[in-house]
Amino acid sequence: MIVVQIAKNFKDIEVRLPDIEKLVKTVCNRFKISEATISIVVTGDTEIRKLNKRFLNRNRSTDCLSFDLSDDDADPEKSFELVVNAEMAIREAKIRGHSSQAELALYITHGLLHNLGFNDSQQAQAKKMHDTEDEILTQLGYGLVYNKNSE
Repeated sequence: MIVVQIAKNFKDIEVRLPDIEKLVKTVCNRFKISEATISIVVTGDTEIRKLNKRFLNRNRSTDCLSFDLSDDDADPEKSFELVVNAEMAIREAKIRGHSSQAELALYITHGLLHNLGFNDSQQAQAKKMHDTEDEILTQLGYGLVYNKNSE
């Protein structure tokens, strides 16, 4: 069973639990994960900056932080925690011309893919990751979100 838990610490964005559950389950199904607990914290710039500094020693805001809390690779049950920046999602959505929910869905997908072994530190890996994000988001009706301007 896939369990999705959401804590909303930022009031200026609508968080649609059914949509987020569907997104998380779609990603899990795509990668053959049948047992998982996914905890998502929706927060703003100030809090995510503090967490980014604490855990990654980066003193700046970011779109998402992802943590794999699973016991080990042999355990089929996954435990992931994501912290996503709603304040950044609102700003970026305005700039990029789509909804803040689509941008937030991108951040959640991005964090999940990091926990599943995707990496965006090199150009070829980043392209694969961003293409996968857009495939998933298009499947769910958001359309291209990351590569929107390449339509």
